[in-house]
Amino acid sequence: MSTSPSSSVQAARVALAARLGELMRDAGLKGRELSALCGWHDAKTSRILNAKAAPSDSDIRTWCRACGADDQAEDLVASNRAADSLYVEWRRITRTGLRHAQEARVPLYVRTSHFRAYSSRVIPGALQTKGYASALLRMVADVRQTPDDVSDAVDARLARSRLVYEGGRRLVAVIEESVLRYRVGDEAVMAGQLGHLLTVMSLPSVSLGIIPFTAARTVWPTESFNVFDDRQAGTELLSAQVTVTAPTDVALYMQVFARFAGLAVHGAAARTLITAAVDALR
Repeated sequence: MSTSPSSSVQAARVALAARLGELMRDAGLKGRELSALCGWHDAKTSRILNAKAAPSDSDIRTWCRACGADDQAEDLVASNRAADSLYVEWRRITRTGLRHAQEARVPLYVRTSHFRAYSSRVIPGALQTKGYASALLRMVADVRQTPDDVSDAVDARLARSRLVYEGGRRLVAVIEESVLRYRVGDEAVMAGQLGHLLTVMSLPSVSLGIIPFTAARTVWPTESFNVFDDRQAGTELLSAQVTVTAPTDVALYMQVFARFAGLAVHGAAARTLITAAVDALR
């Protein structure tokens, strides 16, 4: 089993291994005895117990049967599959196009009341205009060679983003100044996007901070990430979507986000940076 970039994956594997170990001990079995009952080598049992190998669904069911705990099998299988969802390659998510990836996160948005978004690359999704989202997702589809459903994906993204502005939810976004300057789409698209930022930042439910080029850094620009309430964080790698749920990891993302927010300028100072980026388009 390859090591995941997210320590949350390993934490989930360790938790599953601990539960399997408890079942073995509750049944009064040693590792060698369980291996014999399961019909596999002792080394496989050791790797599973030490979270060095991910058991298959069949392995879990066989393990539970050997321990006389068939009633535990489906719950453990579900836990095992949940660990797999923490690190998912984009080629799996987008094999039928980009729309599904937008719609799949709607339940998460519905149950979140406080959104935090840090971006060092592009305008956060909830702040994107249709033109900007279209240009960005067109680029994504081209790089990842996905089926062309960009128009539907854009509509799905905008519909999902509207949830952020409903039901008393709050969005706190922090972006690097460079994000204002990266050209996504043509000049008209960028001008429209930057103008949109000037509009939405005046909403009481939105806080937009911009980290100037000249900020004295206390933390380096990292990969872009989102935090949903204080329960889950997520980031997008070039090859995969990573979900972070381990409390210590989520806490780290929140601590780093607080640092970014402390580096950012807001209000009139942020408007000045946006206006300067608009002027640079001319």
